[in-house]
Amino acid sequence: MTGPSRLVAGIVAVVLLGGAAIAFAIVWRPAIAAIEPPGPQAFDAALVKRGRDLAAIGNCNNCHTVRGGKNFAGGLPVPTPFGTIFSSNITPDAETGIGRWSEEAFRRAMRSGFNREGQHLYPTFPYDHFTNVSDEDDRALYAFLMTRQPVRAAARENQLSFPFNQRFAIAGWKLLFLRHDTYQPDNQQSAEWNRGAYLVEGLAHCGACHTPRNALGAERASAQFAGGDVDNWHAYALNDQSRAAVPWDADALFAYLRDGFHPDHGTARGPMAEVVGNLSSVPSSDVRAIAVYMAGVSRTPTPDRKRQGEAALEQARSSSGPASQANAAGASIYATACASCHESGRPLPFGGVNLARSTAIASPDPRNLANIVLSGVQAVEGERSPIMPGFANSMTDAQVSALLSYLRARFSNQPPWSSVEKTVQDARRAQTAFLVKSPAPHGAPADPQQREKP
Repeated sequence: MTGPSRLVAGIVAVVLLGGAAIAFAIVWRPAIAAIEPPGPQAFDAALVKRGRDLAAIGNCNNCHTVRGGKNFAGGLPVPTPFGTIFSSNITPDAETGIGRWSEEAFRRAMRSGFNREGQHLYPTFPYDHFTNVSDEDDRALYAFLMTRQPVRAAARENQLSFPFNQRFAIAGWKLLFLRHDTYQPDNQQSAEWNRGAYLVEGLAHCGACHTPRNALGAERASAQFAGGDVDNWHAYALNDQSRAAVPWDADALFAYLRDGFHPDHGTARGPMAEVVGNLSSVPSSDVRAIAVYMAGVSRTPTPDRKRQGEAALEQARSSSGPASQANAAGASIYATACASCHESGRPLPFGGVNLARSTAIASPDPRNLANIVLSGVQAVEGERSPIMPGFANSMTDAQVSALLSYLRARFSNQPPWSSVEKTVQDARRAQTAFLVKSPAPHGAPADPQQREKP
């Protein structure tokens, strides 16, 4: 081998060895030593209470509790384009949960997406947001989870095809999309705005549902809060692309997030109802901070947008505008099944929302409205909340489709939806699966301790 050839070969060898070392460093993490499960008395009560509030903001119980199962014991199926992933047991059970995890191991899972043994965690656990959670808040969350009731519940086998069933492949995903320390306080904004930004971009992980994803399942950074899909529901756009009939502001967002209802926007349903159920138990200052930050994300409405909102309110006041004559079947169903509540003018819970203000009807996607018509709105015990019967058993797909098309034409100024009947069929098929996997009505937290007001 000539001198130049040896030099080239040496360079290639160095590059290959360096690449292998980098790949190994990305793919592999050492196991963190197991500990003896600490007893509940090992944690300060105030720290546990703070962790309870943070767990509610993070919606931890709804992802880690299957309907009818034990609190935080995992097993919830999470459908993805690549197959189904089951949530893990995060109770302090020593064998099947996180009882032998140290705080260091817990923090590594939150920040980098590795379990105690050093295996990659699938990003359905949104550590791409949890990288923004502070050490102090991780400590409080750890204290809360380690003082829950231990539950022996082995992890269910994920249903993923090759190569997605190989955890080392997640290393490539992390290399492309996982960023650390992305949240930075903005000194030009108020303390309340910054608190909201910290929660939304971190533990609350709002973008995980409300941001569209790319072909590899990562959030599209260029379309943050432009709307996404979860559990056969459409998570509405929260930025300036929102199609809400009336523009959101901080007060409306606060009321909606706290109570699950606002007369200008409608009722929280599906996965969003679960979020609201948890936020009802946390300090109102945190909910207000989230609302203030998100109002900034949606931006000040343009003059045209304000006029559209005012027109929607005027239409609502004048009771709903002209009826559509092109859809006699839908009009008849509306008059028989809907008008007596939605045009009664009665207060909650006996009167329906004014449909001219409904975000579901103004949305570019009819899925949410289809879900609401099929499953209804269940009452929340002890609260003066909206209530509506479901019509899955009393209406055919064709009737529901006719009703949805009529509502769109009569109560919005948006173009007609396409493929409405297919949407209704898909919603009906998904309804049973959703009811099986979802927690209690209106998203009531599975852990009764999370329902306690601070």
